[in-house]
Amino acid sequence: MEKMIYTAMDALQQRTPTIMDFDKFATYAVLLPLIRQHDDVFVLFEVRSFQLRRQPGEICFPGGKMDPCDQNPQETAIRETCEELGIETEHITHVVPLDYVLSPFGMVIYPFVAFVNNAHMQINKKEVEDVFTVPLSFFIETKPQIYRVQFEPKPEDNFPFDDIPGGRQYNWRPRQIEEHFYYYKDKVIWGLTAKIVYHFARLIEQTRGE
Repeated sequence: MEKMIYTAMDALQQRTPTIMDFDKFATYAVLLPLIRQHDDVFVLFEVRSFQLRRQPGEICFPGGKMDPCDQNPQETAIRETCEELGIETEHITHVVPLDYVLSPFGMVIYPFVAFVNNAHMQINKKEVEDVFTVPLSFFIETKPQIYRVQFEPKPEDNFPFDDIPGGRQYNWRPRQIEEHFYYYKDKVIWGLTAKIVYHFARLIEQTRGE
């Protein structure tokens, strides 16, 4: 047994650690589209079609779940953007990866930012109700409002309480997440979309300070 363990540990030294159970996460990718208008840079947002079952009418970035045909998350983000905005891949340039997000709901989201030529845009009405733009400077100059959401653990009815210290009175830790909100004119940009644009705005600020 000892020899087998040493052999296994030698083999494991060559392994690159990753996030435990990462293969169980659903992989998504989104694109933060930048467009040039009137000698300025704007962020383009989508309003999800009211025909969609999930989150109809919500403000988001183009993106979606990674397909088996996609080579990597960046390809997913570009493909989804092309499908939703009705543009070709050559209309998306200067693609840059941002920090990825591990969702408490079993998803990993890979955000990217890129310039998009919206002159050729023909939005897919099955997925996108409308699009609108916000000056990038708004997000650089404006801090989001942040609200916290608590998720209380709820064990299954057959959970073996007698096998853990404290039993049914076990002191479970609630999970807390922060939700970001931006208010621009009549638009409410919140959730993951707001968090991604906030992250990007902070990265721009950091590069300006270097």
